[in-house]
Amino acid sequence: MLPIDVAAHSSRWRHRHPLEKALLGVGLTVTAVCLPPWPGGPLVAAATLAVLLGPAGVSGRQLWRAFRIPLGFCFTGALPLLVSVGGPAGFLALAPDGPRDAAQLLLRTSAASLGVLLFAFTTPVSDVLPRLVRAGVPAPVVDVALVMYRIGFLLLDSMAQVRRAQAARLGQTGRAAVWRSLAGLAATSFVRAFDRAARLQSGLAGRGYDGALRVLVPEATLSWRFLTCSATLLAGLVILTLVLKELYL
Repeated sequence: MLPIDVAAHSSRWRHRHPLEKALLGVGLTVTAVCLPPWPGGPLVAAATLAVLLGPAGVSGRQLWRAFRIPLGFCFTGALPLLVSVGGPAGFLALAPDGPRDAAQLLLRTSAASLGVLLFAFTTPVSDVLPRLVRAGVPAPVVDVALVMYRIGFLLLDSMAQVRRAQAARLGQTGRAAVWRSLAGLAATSFVRAFDRAARLQSGLAGRGYDGALRVLVPEATLSWRFLTCSATLLAGLVILTLVLKELYL
C-alpha cells in the first residue's frame, strides 16, 4: 500500500463518517480557492495544517512526503506567470505583475492542496467507494473503480518484486542495462495485468457474480458536533480573512 493509504487506514478519524471529512476537506479547499489569496491562503493553510497535525494525528514527515509532489506542481504552474511572451518588451520578458500573480496562485493552490490531503489522509478509498452507490452513482461504475483500486496495489507490488529481481541480477549497472530492465518491467507488468484480470473474472464467475460487488461497509453515524465545529472553522476563516483584508486596505 502507498504511505498515504496506510496513514488513512490508521487515522484517528477512521471511524468518522466520510461525509464529515469530505465536508471539512472540500470546504477548506473551496475556501482557499474563493477567498482572496492574501491573507486567505496563509490562514487556510495554517488552519489545515493545525487540523492535520493536531486532531487528525498525521505526522509531519508523512505530510511533507505527500505534500511535496503537489507543491512542485504549484510552483511549476506559477512560474509561467512571471514572464510574458510577445509585446513591446520583446519576445520574452518579465511580466509587469508576474511576481504578484505567481505568488497569489501559489498561495491558493498550495492551501487548496492541503485541504485535499486532509481528506486523503483521514479517509480510505475503500470507505468511500461503496457509499457512492447510496449517493446515486451507478453500481457498475463503483465496482470498476473498486476493482481497479485494489488491482493497482497488486500491480505496484508486482513491479517492486520485478525491480528487486532485476537489481539482484545486475540489471541496474549501466545505461543500457537500465533501459533493458525498464522494457522488461513494462512487458512483465502488462502481461501480469491481463493475467490478474482474467483470474479475477474467473473468480467472480465462480462465485455467482450478478453485476454487483457486495462488501462490508463499516457503520458510521454523522456527528453534528463535528459538522458544527467544521462550519464554525470555515466561517471563522472567511470572516477573519475579510476583516484582515479591510485592515490592510
